[in-house]
Amino acid sequence: MKTFLSLALLASAAQAAPHYTFPNLEGTSAWSSVRQTANFQSNGPVTDVNSQQIRCYERVPGAAAPDTTDVKAGGQITWVAAPNIYHPGALSAYMAKVPEGQTAADFDGAGQVWFKVFQDMPTASGGQYEWPSNGKSQISFTIPQCLADGEYLFRIEHVALHSASSAGGAQFYISCAQVRVSGGSGSASPAPLVSFPGAYKATDPGIMINIYNNGGKTYQPAGPAVFSC
Repeated sequence: MKTFLSLALLASAAQAAPHYTFPNLEGTSAWSSVRQTANFQSNGPVTDVNSQQIRCYERVPGAAAPDTTDVKAGGQITWVAAPNIYHPGALSAYMAKVPEGQTAADFDGAGQVWFKVFQDMPTASGGQYEWPSNGKSQISFTIPQCLADGEYLFRIEHVALHSASSAGGAQFYISCAQVRVSGGSGSASPAPLVSFPGAYKATDPGIMINIYNNGGKTYQPAGPAVFSC
């Protein structure tokens, strides 16, 4: 019985191992300024782009993280992946400005408020795509210098594409951090703005794709263009 239980636990661990979370920013503890996600124990993904979970994948919708992390416009913010970004796929990052009269802890991120601040691109070899984020346990992003000071939600998204050749096969690994930006010039208004859900369709070419036989096509990321100052 003991041997059977041990084998069952090992099998369960093996099944969970390929999945991952983004539990914290570098220099902070897990789920301190990052809202705890529904997969904080299972590490499993979101697969429905029309689900409310595609926004921040919160364990308790509307529940804030305990803290808000200070970041500098023009500086970097580094996310920690646990254990690492196991699957090949596209990495992106979005921000949403907290409306006047609210804080990052109050803001649910609803509406057409999100702008993309980062999108990686794969290399192609022998008809296959390979992404630079694959296998990494830390990923850094630059906060645009031209943003207005204030509180924001910062959303990291990795869409694993190893089983994405049919609709619903893509796996989204998502977290949202509460951040307070200072030192920004406020000289530009971020655009284009999108909502989650709403920014993606299950059949978008960057989401429904065979990454092992791409026919020599250039990868087309899902969602809006990256905002730059």
